[in-house]
Order: sequence, then C-alpha cells, then structure tokens
Amino acid sequence: MAMASDWSDGMRVLRPDDWDVWYDTLLRAFGGVPEAPEERELWREITEFDRSLAVWDGDAVVGTAGAFTFRLTVPGGASVPAAGVTMVGVAGTHRRRGVLTSMMRRQLDDVRSWGEPLAVLTASEPDIYGRFGYGVATYALSAEIDTARVRLSVPAGTDDVRLRYAAPADVLDDCEAVYARLVPGRPGMLARRPKWERVGLLDPESEREGASPLQCVVAERDGRIAGYARFRVKLGWGESGHDGTVLLEELAALDPAVDAALWRFLFGIDLTSTLVVRGRPVDDAWQYLVSDVRRCRPRLRDSLYLRPVEVGAALEARTYAAPVDVVLDVEDAFCPWNTGRWRLSGDAKGASCERTTDAADLALSVRELGSAYLGAVSLTALAAAGRVRELRPGALAEAAVAFGPAGPAPWLPHGF
Repeated sequence: MAMASDWSDGMRVLRPDDWDVWYDTLLRAFGGVPEAPEERELWREITEFDRSLAVWDGDAVVGTAGAFTFRLTVPGGASVPAAGVTMVGVAGTHRRRGVLTSMMRRQLDDVRSWGEPLAVLTASEPDIYGRFGYGVATYALSAEIDTARVRLSVPAGTDDVRLRYAAPADVLDDCEAVYARLVPGRPGMLARRPKWERVGLLDPESEREGASPLQCVVAERDGRIAGYARFRVKLGWGESGHDGTVLLEELAALDPAVDAALWRFLFGIDLTSTLVVRGRPVDDAWQYLVSDVRRCRPRLRDSLYLRPVEVGAALEARTYAAPVDVVLDVEDAFCPWNTGRWRLSGDAKGASCERTTDAADLALSVRELGSAYLGAVSLTALAAAGRVRELRPGALAEAAVAFGPAGPAPWLPHGF
C-alpha cells in the first residue's frame, strides 16, 4: 500500500483494458449514477489514454484524472495548446490521504513536458483547485425568461433569415462549421477535435426529465447554414392553460440578424411561456433586445478555471488591449519553476515575457494570473481583494487596462 501522502508508486498511465474500472471509480465519486450506453461509449472513445492517470491501491482504482488535448482561443485570437483537465475523482474511502495532490503534481509535470503553457478545467467544487493554482477565468450567464411577457426588438435583416427544422445528426457537419468559424473571435472558446461534435448530440432519455428529444432549427442565408439552435421542449399545463418550457442546449450564429432570428423563434414556440438558458456568454446580445431584462432573471456563475503552466510562454501567447511594460513578481508554490520576477512587455500586436532581476511592479500568485489571463477578471478587483499588490505607483492601472478585454467577453461554450 502506498504512503498516505505520496501515491506516485501506485500511479500509472491508464491502459485501455482498465478503462471500465477506472470510469466506474469516477462515476462513483460523482454519486454513482450510471450513464446511458451511448454516452459511456462516446466518453470511452474520447478518452486520451496516454494523458490519463489511474491511482491504484492494490487491485482497486482509487483515483482518476485525465487531460484532453485542446487549443484555447486567447486575447488577440491565437489558438494556444491547453490541457483540458477532466475526469478527476478520488474514491470516498481514500479522501484526504494525498491522492488528489499526487495526481495534480504528476499531471502538471506531464503538461509541462508536453509543451502546453496552459491547463484549464471546470470545477465541481471550486475550493479544491485554487490550491493547485487554478483561478476562475470565465463566467457564464443563465436566465429564465418569461417569454409570455418579454418582447424582442430585432435588428434589420432578421426577417430575411430562413429557419427550418432539421434532425440534429443530419446537419451536424454544417453546424460544426458554424461553431468553428466563431472560435477565433472569442477568448475561452475551444477548437473541437474530431468526435467532440458528437457530445452535443448526446440525448439519453434518462436525462431529459420529461422534456422532448433534442430538436434543432437551422438558420440559412442564401441557402447556406449560418446559425443553429439545439433545444428541448417540456410541456406543462396550469389552471390558466399551457405553461411549457423551452430548454436551450446550444445556439451559435454568424451575424446579429441570424442570432436574433433564432432567439425570436425560441421566444415564440407554441404552448411555452418560459425559456431556460444556461452557460451563455455574459455579453450575449439577447439581453439588449429584450423589453424587460428583469423578467429574464439573469444570473452569473463561474465557468472555466485556468492555470498558467509556463508563465512566460502563456503571457507571450496573447496580445494586450493597451501597451504594457511591467515586472510581475509571481508566486507559485506548486509549480516552483514559475516563481520569480517576469518582465511583460506587449501591446495589441504581440508580447514578450522573460525573467528579470529588475524591481517588481506588481506581486501576485499564479492563481490570480490565471484569473486575469483571459480578461474576464480585473486585476483592479483582485487588488481590491488584497490578492494583487501594487509595488510601483501606476503599475496596477497600466496592467489592468492591458489585460482587460478588447472584444467579446471570454466564454467557455461547453464543459469537458
């Protein structure tokens, strides 16, 4: 049996023959609810075995962790290699014994060896990952829109967009092409690798909670698909009549008129009076088309968590909204190769970030750097919380403007 604080001797790269017991350990860590066969099989196909870890205690798997190969859009539009940390679980019998720390230690060492400057994840419990250097880097918008009372004012050209129903699988390639065109334009979006497009079509009856099978409407311009919406409908009836709900799963559009046409369609589905929206960009345009945003009940939730694995490479990979020349004193207890002073010089055309012995202008940990990296979290706000220290007067304002978003708000379009 491994030492309570170090499980490296019991840790090994996942073998295909061990996937079932590994995945069952993960499911049990998340409550033990079995998945539909088609869902389970797709996750088996997507699993990257050489980037997945299993911790064994004798003949039992007690820890799981994986990392997908992603490319993440960063400010300036570059597509940067990023490890998508996923499928992390520890058996309930082995909590607080160092299993998770051992996996995180090995995984970040691996990510560095793969030459990926960023690691990203979505957190089931946000408190867990901060100690490993992950900071919240994007937020997502949810809403419950009272479509019986809220009206939309749509832009010119909306009436020229043609909508039609289509079987989700029949238009999958066209919808994926729309998504791919949007990826470079918004920080936080993931370039999908083959097979990932099928995740959005998973539709097990056991997870519908009484709603319809997945439906799809596509929007066309000049005979070409320029947007789509995937959704479900859950009918309901009250004393005064119909009270159904539209559950939006995904919506993408290439221009404002196409976007508005899809939202107008969702607002007007027969026998429904509520549109439930989850995981949308915080600057989603529908908020500025509605007659009464209060009746939409908007709310925010943390979404993507990001960690610079190589501080220099990460900061050089993005551009900056304004010229910046600051020395950052970075603390990184978990990945000590990042600790020290880094001179960041950059603007909207590019950046350099190199080690320096010059006096520091700002002091922060790698967690705060991860939060500020995509521009969703302000360095000024972090400083107000005492998590960033200004060492040279004026440096905070300079860096905050440079890191801030110069375009669309950062957004993670789907989990992993």
